[in-house]
Amino acid sequence: MVSTRLRSRPGLVLISASLVMSLVLGTLFVVTHRMDNPRGAETPVAPLTDEETRAQVLDQARQFVGAGKLGAAKGVYLLMSCSSEEKPPYQGTVRVHFDVPSVAETPAYFRQIARAMEAYGWREGLPPGRHPGGRTLAKGGLIAVYFRDPDLPGRGLLKISGECRHFADHRDDPPGFVDITGELQG
Repeated sequence: MVSTRLRSRPGLVLISASLVMSLVLGTLFVVTHRMDNPRGAETPVAPLTDEETRAQVLDQARQFVGAGKLGAAKGVYLLMSCSSEEKPPYQGTVRVHFDVPSVAETPAYFRQIARAMEAYGWREGLPPGRHPGGRTLAKGGLIAVYFRDPDLPGRGLLKISGECRHFADHRDDPPGFVDITGELQG
């Protein structure tokens, strides 16, 4: 008896109308959700100023120099575009050269740096490509990579990259690194 009612013309119309209504309401839900948040489920992050972008990586470089006991540290800072077109957003980048022990002692030294940085919230990641024996550490949206510098015997290179949260346009700025060696201590 029930199956004959569902197969009747009014039953088929009712089922079809229910399915179409569900489809329409589902589509409206998705469309209105996208209008409220066009980037999807992500919550946009607050942009950083020039000073905040620089401080984000410089403060971390100071921690590495102090806690990691990086000897004879010399560093440079660069505001780098996160796109291949040199347009916003930008990220702060620090490069620090430092003394490393002999090749045989370097792995233990690099482990000691990683352990020291764990106290500051850094966590070890996958080893960096093209740099055997190097280390990669991450903290929040920052990445630090350090390894023996193949171009400078007896020296290591630490690269810290900040978050891509600086949206001011710097395409017309003079290119080049800024020496921060004097700011690495303290």
